[in-house]
Order: sequence, then structure tokens, then C-alpha cells
Amino acid sequence: MLSARHYLIWGGVLGLVSITFWLALSSPLLQWREPVYIIAAFAGVFGMGLMLLQPLLVGGYLPAFEAGRGRKGHRIVGVLLVLSVVVHVVGLWLTSPPDVVDALLFVSPTPFSAWGVIAMWALFGAALLASFRQSMRARFRLWRASHTGLVVVVVFGTVLHAVQIQGTMETISKWTLSILVILALGRVIFNRRVWALFPLSNQR
Repeated sequence: MLSARHYLIWGGVLGLVSITFWLALSSPLLQWREPVYIIAAFAGVFGMGLMLLQPLLVGGYLPAFEAGRGRKGHRIVGVLLVLSVVVHVVGLWLTSPPDVVDALLFVSPTPFSAWGVIAMWALFGAALLASFRQSMRARFRLWRASHTGLVVVVVFGTVLHAVQIQGTMETISKWTLSILVILALGRVIFNRRVWALFPLSNQR
């Protein structure tokens, strides 16, 4: 049964994501935008919210989602995160194909585009690697280090992508969410000792 502390934890996480989403929804920059662009933009905002949940779930820090349930939730949220990125990119391509092509080819004049593309490919790589987790059980240390390395690129690439954009997301909430995502990831990496020579059995 969840205690008052547990409700506070969930309330804080969901509250921050909801406020970020609401402030983005209230952005005056969305006026006169096409529906496809708005959907693409909010797929990106939604993805950043999911990125906060990911380390909290795999680390077992969310009440009622410890251990096995946390890892299962981590996998489900990972799928949703990949889908949100796909919707984000496809939506932007439908509204402005040349900009997306330039970004994918790393010739865009906007620096945030390159970071977004780097984060996207790292995310796809992390998701692909996750699908091989069971087959690489004998090399769990290598798998975990590789997966974590890609996730680090995803997080920092996404943060650099988001904070450089003067767009839908409100500045303070965007920075707050970005910092908390980095801190959550850092805590998981430290507590789970990703750099350790041999993984602890209870971390599998």
C-alpha cells in the first residue's frame, strides 16, 4: 500500500511533467501552426517527460515499481519513447522536409538540429541493444556498459537539443526537467556501478 511519501514522489514527478506540458500548450508560438506541427512538437515534449521516468523506473525509485516491475515499466516506457521520437521527426518532416533532410545530413545551420539527430540515432541504438539483452546475458557487463553509454548520449543530446530551441517549451520548466533528467540518470549510473568490473547479481 502506498504511503503519503509515495504519493508525494509520484505527485512531484507527474506534476513536473504535467506543468511542463501545460506551459508548452500555452505557448503563443503555437498560434497559426498546423496541427501536424503541433503534434510533432508535443511528441518531443512528451518524450522528454518519458526520459525522466526511464532512470527512475530502472533504478526502482518509483513506488510500486521497484525491482522487476520497474524494469518492465522501463521497457514499456522505452517503446513509448521511441514512438514519440518517430512521431516528432515524421511530423516535422511533413511540415518542412528540407529542414529535416538538412538535419539528418548534418548540414543544418541550426546547432540544435545536429544534437537532436545524434540523440535520435543513439536512442534507436539503445532500443536495439535492449532487444538483445537476454541473448547477451553471459556478457551482461558489456551489454550494460554499452546500453548506458548510448543512453548518456541520448540524454545529453536531447538536453542540448531542447535548451537551444526557442520554441514550444517554456524556458524555466524546460531547464528544470532537463536538469532532473540528468540527475536521475547520474544517480542510477552511480548506484548501479556501471563501471564496476563485475555486476552485482541483484542488479540484473
